[in-house]
Amino acid sequence: MTQRLLKPKIILLVGMMGVGKTSLGRIIARRLELPFLDSDKEIETMTGFTISDLFARYGEREFRSGEERVMARLLNGKPCVLSSGGGAFLSEKTRKLASEKAVSIWIKADSDIISGRTEGRTHRPLVPAADNKKIIERLVQECYPIYATADITIPSYDEHPSKTAIRLLKALEDCQIISPYQGTRKKK
Repeated sequence: MTQRLLKPKIILLVGMMGVGKTSLGRIIARRLELPFLDSDKEIETMTGFTISDLFARYGEREFRSGEERVMARLLNGKPCVLSSGGGAFLSEKTRKLASEKAVSIWIKADSDIISGRTEGRTHRPLVPAADNKKIIERLVQECYPIYATADITIPSYDEHPSKTAIRLLKALEDCQIISPYQGTRKKK
């Protein structure tokens, strides 16, 4: 049996690149029978450029300005599960709108997990493959205090996303955002 939203809110997944927001978002959306949106994919579709290309062409400041506009449009939309880009929640405007329109969930992973998941990937504009670990540790120091203002924090371990999804769904149940699960969960 699927679960359903009890409040007309957007479920906003926030956190660093590589923590599993997209994988989790797809699982949660399927379980709740909600649309799944990814803000980075929305930006790429809208502009015709990859996120890396946009950073290279216009710089981070201009990218963030456009990202704020896309996040505002998405947060003012219908209930869905929304995976945000790693920097989207750092915007004060986005956080303010999210507090009104969404339940924000920080997917928190330690720097070793993030580094392992992003190592060698070239589509991450803020984390060049050569300095992966060092840059991620700096970003963790800068971003985690802001991510910590999210409504819910869910740890992301080195495990299958379905296990993290179970913890996330339970947290949404506990906050009375979704209906309690009526089926039987497999014991692991």
